[in-house]
Amino acid sequence: MLIGIGYGNYVVADKIVAVIGFESAPVKRLVREAKKENRLIDATSGHKTRSVVILLNNQILVSANLPETIVEKMGGR
Repeated sequence: MLIGIGYGNYVVADKIVAVIGFESAPVKRLVREAKKENRLIDATSGHKTRSVVILLNNQILVSANLPETIVEKMGGR
């Protein structure tokens, strides 16, 4: 099942490990390290990052949608 993460971008629901907010310093550090290691997928389309999605393959995806919105689209899993 594909989940819309904003601006016409989708991710396979079964590949999602966690959906977290972007506010804390450890999460920002995680995103910064993923970018250095070329593991970051930016799906914000130039908008403010509001959530971070951790995928099974150790990639990090950033989205402009709120974490609650993404989880709601997943059916509240």
